[in-house]
Amino acid sequence: MDSFSTLIRTASHEQHVEAETSTFMSDLLGGRLGVDAYARYTEQLWFVYEALESAADRLAADPVAGPFIRPQLLRLASLERDLAHLRGPAWRAGLTALPATREYAARVRECADQWPAGYVAHHYTRYLGDLSGGQIIRDKAERTWGFARKGDGVRFYVFEEIGNPAAFKREYRELLDGIRADDLEKQRVVAECKRAFALNTGVFRALGEEFPLSA
Repeated sequence: MDSFSTLIRTASHEQHVEAETSTFMSDLLGGRLGVDAYARYTEQLWFVYEALESAADRLAADPVAGPFIRPQLLRLASLERDLAHLRGPAWRAGLTALPATREYAARVRECADQWPAGYVAHHYTRYLGDLSGGQIIRDKAERTWGFARKGDGVRFYVFEEIGNPAAFKREYRELLDGIRADDLEKQRVVAECKRAFALNTGVFRALGEEFPLSA
């Protein structure tokens, strides 16, 4: 029988591909959009990570979610440095969430408040995605908009405290395999992972509408 981490990975594979190949992401990584689109995307990430990380301290002692709360994963401070670089010191004043982003962040909060295993589903889809595909985005952003390597503007993608990302991801998947949940609960977690990818894709879609390439 497949391990739970494998089950999650295969079950959400389709959504994962859909998110990665969204028109907005393809245009952004293909250098067809300006730095403003990248900054707007970074703003949307702030709302999602604020929802994820504002619950971290509270969930650290939770038997289900607690083992996944790792300080070396936290992204909010890096995001804020990036936004200060991209939007200037008054970046907070202009910060607005797209409706799709509000929906995404609200769902993360709801899980954090009411369903720790559901919170883990969102935690997994975000942080493991950042550790993997995020590195491609960082590389493209540095080359396209001239950010300093691993510097301001792309700090969100730089996990300075994780020396060996492959080993970290392996350890994280072992935690998933050992999650305290019965089979029915695991099925619900898999469904929540799919929902997380769908919410993420919704944000990409909304950004694509905001930054259409002129035909």
